[in-house]
Amino acid sequence: MSATRIEVAGERPYPVLVGEHLLGELPRLLGDGVRRVLVVHPGALAASAEQVRADLAEQGYEAVTAEVPEAEDAKTAQVAAFCWGVLGQAGFTRSDAVVGLGGGATTDLAGFVAATWLRGVRVVQVPTTVLGMVDAAVGGKTGINTAEGKNLVGAFHPPAGVLCDLAALDSLPVNDRVAGLAEIVKAGFIADPQILGLIEEHAAELREPDLDGGARPVLRELIERAIRVKADVVSRDLREAGPREVLNYGHTFGHAIEQVERFRWRHGAAVSVGMVFAAELARLAGRLDEETVARHRAVLEALGLPTTYPAGRWDRLLAAMRRDKKTRGDLLRFVVLEGLARPTRLEGPDPVLLAAAYAEVSRERAV
Repeated sequence: MSATRIEVAGERPYPVLVGEHLLGELPRLLGDGVRRVLVVHPGALAASAEQVRADLAEQGYEAVTAEVPEAEDAKTAQVAAFCWGVLGQAGFTRSDAVVGLGGGATTDLAGFVAATWLRGVRVVQVPTTVLGMVDAAVGGKTGINTAEGKNLVGAFHPPAGVLCDLAALDSLPVNDRVAGLAEIVKAGFIADPQILGLIEEHAAELREPDLDGGARPVLRELIERAIRVKADVVSRDLREAGPREVLNYGHTFGHAIEQVERFRWRHGAAVSVGMVFAAELARLAGRLDEETVARHRAVLEALGLPTTYPAGRWDRLLAAMRRDKKTRGDLLRFVVLEGLARPTRLEGPDPVLLAAAYAEVSRERAV
């Protein structure tokens, strides 16, 4: 099948290409005038990064690689400084570029490095996970973590383009694939209910270790639908001044889980519980019906994602949420639903409601 092209509009428009064997499109996205390219990648993708580097070298680029730690361990000031050092030693100028090859943490880091080197150079993202394709690599939000919280240091820096090469998903561990599906479920609840119907019909196939048969086209459709949801929102609000906040559905509580668990939880698993928390909070606040709350649990559990979190950790979770970048002063802010595909904000909810919502998600220990 040919590649699908999804345009992200705005002040700096760019394409997201979805298909298979797309690396031949990389020079076109890098654009004219680029001489040097840094390929940022985790160790597990060293062979793929070397292939990208060699392909770029054959086409006349001065290409170098920078191997960074896996997952959230890459998103630190120390790792960013290492990448800046590579750029400096290789003589990168403002007309050169960075390529982020890997999962969401790698693309977050690569985007941040590109945003901060010489106050901004071009970046092309090549996500290799479901999470990276539908969330982290699209939208221009870049960032690193600190000891105090996730993504507290960052910049808005749209990429020059995104290559979602679905062939990369063939070697992705099934647990990572399923965790990435949480962000697709999010897109279904906030904007595109057809996503939920597809998952309800094909959940068992999507959980299989191999993407054979009908699962492959279904996954592609889910990825494309989720990217379109994000592209539509980001096109209207790059800097999260208003509409873009809906993309944080499930993330306030989810990021708190990640912080309390010291990033031992997969992002998608934490967001899964975060969506159930947000749904329960909306129900308790009189915003959302019980049927839609129950559908959250049913869809997520059908994929094998967690919907509960252990009791006894509320104080730590609340402290983490108060440090979240979406908080304004002492006012906690949550994205909630008033119905299917009807997101809104809930600001400064009663602490009693927050504790009650936590009680609803902590009735059973998370699997």
